[in-house]
Amino acid sequence: MTDPRTARAPATPLIVHDPFMSVWSHTDELTQSWPTHWTGKNQSMAGMAHIDGKAYRFMGLVTRTGVDVPAMRQTGREVTPLRTLYRFEADGVALTLTFTTPSFPEDVELMARPASYVDIEVAAIDGKSHTVSAYIDWSTNWVTGNAETDVIWGRHRAGTVEALFVGAREQTPLHQSGDEVQIDWGYLYTSAEPGVAVDSAFGDARTLRDSFAQTGTIPARDDVRDGRPLPLPSHGHRGLNINASGIHQERPAYNVSAWSRDFGAVGSAPQAFRLLVAYDQVYALEYFHRRLRPFWSRKGQSAIGLVEQAWAEREALCARAVAYDDDLVGQLTRAGGDTYARIGILAFRQCLGGHALVADLDGSLLYFSKENSSNGCLGTVDLTYPSAPFFLHFNPALLEAQMRPICAYAAGGAWPFPYAPHDVGQFPLANGQVYGGGELTEHNQMPYEESGNMLILAAALLQRTNDTRFVEEFWPLWEKWARYLVESGIDPENQLCTDDFAGHLPHNTNLSIKAIIGIGAFGKICQRLGKTAEAEKYFAVARDWAAQWPKLADDGAAFRLAFDQAGSWSQKYNLIWDRILGLGLFPAEIARKEVAAYRSRQDRYGLPLDNRAHYTKLDWLVWTACLTGDQADFEELLQPVAAWLDAAPQRVPLSDWFDTQTGKQIGVGGFRSRPVVGGTYIKLMLDSAGP
Repeated sequence: MTDPRTARAPATPLIVHDPFMSVWSHTDELTQSWPTHWTGKNQSMAGMAHIDGKAYRFMGLVTRTGVDVPAMRQTGREVTPLRTLYRFEADGVALTLTFTTPSFPEDVELMARPASYVDIEVAAIDGKSHTVSAYIDWSTNWVTGNAETDVIWGRHRAGTVEALFVGAREQTPLHQSGDEVQIDWGYLYTSAEPGVAVDSAFGDARTLRDSFAQTGTIPARDDVRDGRPLPLPSHGHRGLNINASGIHQERPAYNVSAWSRDFGAVGSAPQAFRLLVAYDQVYALEYFHRRLRPFWSRKGQSAIGLVEQAWAEREALCARAVAYDDDLVGQLTRAGGDTYARIGILAFRQCLGGHALVADLDGSLLYFSKENSSNGCLGTVDLTYPSAPFFLHFNPALLEAQMRPICAYAAGGAWPFPYAPHDVGQFPLANGQVYGGGELTEHNQMPYEESGNMLILAAALLQRTNDTRFVEEFWPLWEKWARYLVESGIDPENQLCTDDFAGHLPHNTNLSIKAIIGIGAFGKICQRLGKTAEAEKYFAVARDWAAQWPKLADDGAAFRLAFDQAGSWSQKYNLIWDRILGLGLFPAEIARKEVAAYRSRQDRYGLPLDNRAHYTKLDWLVWTACLTGDQADFEELLQPVAAWLDAAPQRVPLSDWFDTQTGKQIGVGGFRSRPVVGGTYIKLMLDSAGP
């Protein structure tokens, strides 16, 4: 039995809030690499302990120009949905480093608060007393990816709360969009526990780190380089780095916000150094050419007010996070075993970290996904669809908040087509679809895909909340999209589906299932709104097509990838919504027949998506494993994923697209850190809903 909390992870979440504030460790040991943004760009943190006059690292690397500091021995690593813990030992002292991000999806105020707690706890483990101090810093590469960029820094206070802040001197919020764009606007805040004696400084990374490594303390002033106070207008001196040997033409170094605490004599009783890191983006998103503040600041709260509030609530939130993690890990394990719990733990923060929450001018929630590592699209419907089980389970209001921008866009006149859009922009600019033909042409659109997705999600939201207001508000859209599917027919033309990496495919049987269930879903919406005649009309179409589908798709032992391709096969993951929505359109025998075939087609690391290639999608694989509702089927189809988690060669945040024979990501860069992994919560959602 593998403890899902201590098992290997392809990458370990440290501080993950949204697509811009998303920092991970990509190595098994925290001292083997710098922490990085999900894109792989350094967002450095250095951590050191000074024990009886000798320095050790517990986080980060040794820079090529700095003092050589050996690593503490890492003795443990534990990841839970909301926390990550590392344990180290050196010279008779144990050190525990804990990252806590209290992003409870049921509580949007806390979920959207961009503040994480970082705790360093030390204790003697050899029965002796030791003199110990601890150090941690945050590099300015959190706020800009260019060492030559001028930055400004300072201190804010609110009573006993003090915070260092830093940001680019020239602030240009929301000036660029894209996939692997790293934020270079807004301000990073770091703070230590109020009322506890600590030291802090802002200055040259090498100087501050070397000072602590050599003395166990940091200079009692800001802006120092090589022990001398210097006016630092930027990260460096325009290419000139000064050290004791003179002037060298070197790349300028990043500055850091540094904190240290002298514990004095440390015995067996643990002593703690508590810190907090937060990010004020100033502006979070542009929504149809209107700039919107981050959700937490929508009512005018200041950044230091955010830090102050986070400190005031720290004890309660950290205790709540521990209890929440224990309960959720237990639920995941009971639902699907250790492998499923491993997936769920890694998917939790990643799913939330792939979204950003804002409020519209009328207070309506707007929640935007980002297509990390694919194309940077924002508010993509076929990201909302796979991640929906997470939000249906934890907080359906967040699913509605993802659907609202698409509906507002489609109803607003700019979207010219009779089917649902693919997206509303490219992160962080929600100004209209950018994928495929955008608003201009029907080239590379996803008509069946997105229309079916929106209808299915609308019915699922209505079923989960029993609240008709949202579906009533956008009634004309559901009617238009359902009519489009009916008029288009059971057999899809040559078009893309959500698995667009596989290219266009005519006669796609799985896409046909989506259209059938989408039409049935619209029937349920009509039924709930008392539109009986329309409900029966659409139910009749869905039932008729569902009766035709097996005859058109049958290939003997299983069902085809495409109606016209004998000998082909594919995962029919869309079929799960027939069960979720209780439509009863497809006989249970279809799922049993499919899954029986799948069990014989597994590769080393999982079931391929279809017969065309040896790759799979993690989200769809978990959905497919749920098709029959049989626990043995689920566990057998999921078991190879444990081997993949143990051996995945790319050390990146959980990939959802990988080779089932080699475990490698597909393509250059590959899919990583995408919010679609929230779809793996479908098993927990189904189990929680009951029979």
